[in-house]
Amino acid sequence: MVDRYQRFTSAGPGRAIARRLGLPRPAVLPRRDPQRPAEVPGPIVLGGGESPVATAGGGPDSGAAGSAATEPGSAAGSAATEAGAGSAAGDGTDRPAASGAGELADAVRVALAGTGVEFVASAEHPAALVYDASAITDATALGGLREFLGPRVRSLRTGGRILILGRPPAEAPDVASHLARRALTGFVRSLGKEVGRGATVSLLRVAAGAESSMGSTLRFLLSPRSAYVSGQVVDVGPAPAGGTVDAERPLAGRTALVTGAAQGIGAAIAETLAADGATVVCLDVPAQGEALAAVANRVGGSSLHLDITAPTAPRELVAYLTQRYDGVDIVVHNAGVLRDRTLAKMTASEWDTVLSVNLLAPQRLTAALLEDPAALRPGARIVCLSSLNGIAGAAGQTNYATSKAGVIGLVEAYAAVLARRGGTINAVAPGFIETRMTAGMPLAVREVGRRANSLAQGGLPVDVAEAVSWLAAPDSGGITGQTIRVCGQSLLGA
Repeated sequence: MVDRYQRFTSAGPGRAIARRLGLPRPAVLPRRDPQRPAEVPGPIVLGGGESPVATAGGGPDSGAAGSAATEPGSAAGSAATEAGAGSAAGDGTDRPAASGAGELADAVRVALAGTGVEFVASAEHPAALVYDASAITDATALGGLREFLGPRVRSLRTGGRILILGRPPAEAPDVASHLARRALTGFVRSLGKEVGRGATVSLLRVAAGAESSMGSTLRFLLSPRSAYVSGQVVDVGPAPAGGTVDAERPLAGRTALVTGAAQGIGAAIAETLAADGATVVCLDVPAQGEALAAVANRVGGSSLHLDITAPTAPRELVAYLTQRYDGVDIVVHNAGVLRDRTLAKMTASEWDTVLSVNLLAPQRLTAALLEDPAALRPGARIVCLSSLNGIAGAAGQTNYATSKAGVIGLVEAYAAVLARRGGTINAVAPGFIETRMTAGMPLAVREVGRRANSLAQGGLPVDVAEAVSWLAAPDSGGITGQTIRVCGQSLLGA
């Protein structure tokens, strides 16, 4: 659906009026270019880490200042980047140096070496600012965040990225380190509400030994694929070693099941998984047969008509997947329904229907898939669709919010089970997404939903699909048991 307010305030008199009155001016968010699906925009300014050149070089005319002429991803290019501690802005100014040498800067360069992205210390309008805070050991060193980002944040291009790298508080060796690591969440969530111009801010916490598992998450968070993901904390742990992944088609050779695939977000998920190389099984109720067939044909997959709440559904699904595909690599529990009403007026049928479709069916299907040794292939990925309202709650949605909070519980409960099999399970919690359902809302309610986030606009179904595809990737094995909000950093919830 067209956001007329965004269109009005993006240029001409509307832009001037919005600026004068202090009204939100939502930027047009850059999203994935189908011609360059694996693109990570550059240049990137990297701070907080320490390289031998930066330590020895000293000033903006040394090797630490960088040169755009070096080959991206090469050893020379890495040495010619801004590494952080002890280096100034690299553009001849007297900006303060970033403080606190980090441990993850080199891992970032290695993870992004194949993307062709440049690390340029003196970039005037960088696509991303990345700060390695992994070596911060007490609160006094947190000032390095201000020193590095403060002078640069206004130079970030529209739709740019700010990414903070840290270590999990649970691994901190002492109280001072723990509180400093935990403090990063407040910094990220606050800065995300300040930057504007469609920029996003995220925190990536990397467990010890998980440095080689950062690749897929870095490529997601620093790319247009994460356009509607901001203010989020992502934890990456060690993952089983995998083979080489094609960055443009990371799901090639894998089979995916998407429930509720006939329309809306489910259809977008099927399309995105297929674009990333997966063979997609599109599932929906028999009543959606025509629409489901259209989606399946569009993505080159198959359609399965099944009522997931039926007592025989788990058995029928397992039989279909094992007999036709020899199992499945990716399961996306997307199917869901709404029956909104205040609790005092809600009928038993309205309560039961929502709980049955949104929560009990995913629970039963997951259990059946895990029980059959042939249903889930090694390294399987399960992604469940929760909701922002499952986190924050919503008036008139006690049934829906209960079911979606339960989905998060399903993810938490099964994470250890999947881990023992080399698999993962995560949830994606969308906020206000522009769908046929939200288009039918009263104008005032719809506008509040759109503007009540840091990006001042609604997301698109593809934004949810991109997050699902990232979590479904074979090299995302270090992420499990987590709920990722795709909500433009909504002002509601945690």
